[in-house]
Amino acid sequence: MNTLKTTFLMALMTVLLVMAGGAIGGRSGMTFALVMAGVMNFVSYWFSDKIVLAMYGAREVTESDYPEFYGLVRQLAAQAGTPMPRVYIIDSETPNAFATGRNPEHAAVAATTGIMRILTRDELMGVMAHELSHVKHRDILISSIAATIAGAIAYLAHMAQWAAIFGGGRDRDEEGGGAIGLIVMAIVLPLAAMLIQMAISRAREYEADRGGATVSGNPLFLANALRKLEMANRQIPMDANPASAHMFIVNPLTGGGLMSLFSTHPPIEERVRRLEAMAYGPRS
Repeated sequence: MNTLKTTFLMALMTVLLVMAGGAIGGRSGMTFALVMAGVMNFVSYWFSDKIVLAMYGAREVTESDYPEFYGLVRQLAAQAGTPMPRVYIIDSETPNAFATGRNPEHAAVAATTGIMRILTRDELMGVMAHELSHVKHRDILISSIAATIAGAIAYLAHMAQWAAIFGGGRDRDEEGGGAIGLIVMAIVLPLAAMLIQMAISRAREYEADRGGATVSGNPLFLANALRKLEMANRQIPMDANPASAHMFIVNPLTGGGLMSLFSTHPPIEERVRRLEAMAYGPRS
């Protein structure tokens, strides 16, 4: 279901791109915006591992440095059927972890010293299995494509703002446009694209939870870990960059209510509920 949801949301975002391109500059406008956004996100995708690891001061470790943790990752990689990723440690008391890399052959997993301090081995296994599931499902690629389309829509929205300011250029009445249409597009379409992009991220989190639970062999490993991580991240918040927040096992940024629509992560209680349903079956 999460894969179908992701496919539907990606198709919906593509429709928004076509609408935006047609409204501001036809096919040429859409192509220009897509190329510009694509170049920026291609660089981000290709060098995502180096960028985010450097951002958080992660250091690569070997088996001799962290034999238990390194061995756990190697065991899970074998169970998941993925190549052994590079392993990094972040010196931070905030318990969290993430995976990065453009494909399974160039992947890296990182964990903070805080997460290894508060989780049991089984709970840490659930977390790292979740991260390896992201690697196996190529979620970095999916998020990069979503960011490219959303970025293209944002470019078109900026073009629409300038077009509206200067009279909208040629007459778009026949195409259902005009200055008012440009203003509406400049406001509504980027917001819609952002909401869809966040929804895709949440769907991938659910899928990684499911895949990680399968790899680790027990959905409760991750469910118990998520409970601890949510509480600990409230007590010891991380100074995280919003652009990389979606990569972590739990959202390092706070916000509830309406802001949950813009969250890159599903609610912890819902993630735990789904994992418990895998272990015990649906609640009656």
